[in-house]
Amino acid sequence: MQTSHPAIEARPVSSILIVDDHPLYSDALESALEMMFTGCDIRKAQTLNAALETAQDGFDPDLVMFDLKLPDVTGVSGFKTLRNRLPDARFLVISSLASVELVQSLLNEGAAGFLPKDTSTARLRDALAKIAAGGTFVPKDFRKAETEGVEGPAAEFDHPKLAELTPQQQRIMRLICKGKPNKEIAYELSLAEATVKAHITALLRRLGARNRTEAVVVVEEAMAAQRGDEPEARAFLRR
Repeated sequence: MQTSHPAIEARPVSSILIVDDHPLYSDALESALEMMFTGCDIRKAQTLNAALETAQDGFDPDLVMFDLKLPDVTGVSGFKTLRNRLPDARFLVISSLASVELVQSLLNEGAAGFLPKDTSTARLRDALAKIAAGGTFVPKDFRKAETEGVEGPAAEFDHPKLAELTPQQQRIMRLICKGKPNKEIAYELSLAEATVKAHITALLRRLGARNRTEAVVVVEEAMAAQRGDEPEARAFLRR
């Protein structure tokens, strides 16, 4: 996958910052990391502000494990803020918010990898090994080139405001969540690209989002909260 961030230098991991607001999950993650990186200095923060304060106190981690959904921020903006504060750290995002476009945006902003939050310890170990060696790790389901035209995890979401969208806007939203650019959306739906842009402007307004990435975050966050409760939600994108 082509991304715009610079190559990540291979170097050992001796310090890690876990940014996650779920104590049980962060404790389990800490235990797994202690087994993978012997003698590693591991610190935890439950909010973005706490993570920034940790950095302000002089902690400069080699690796940051970052959840996109925190009490004081949700989405890519929190990642970008901490990434700017710790430019030399490698960031592995582990989150229930997940879509092809969101992951691509994270990579473009400098993330070294992404994992969904239900990842196994074995997959986590593989990701960390690749990142420590200077590589980038993204599961196959979230690689843009391999999910074109495929129904997958990124295609399942629900949100009350989706009912307010027109059928055409719903079709466009589904394609946005698959990572399709405007030109491809226009081709698939036999629309003019200007028409697609107009529909996107309207659906962003209805979802209360400023851009495509924020729209994906809105619906993915709702999907994460409602997964398993409403089977019809998971069928939305298969219509």
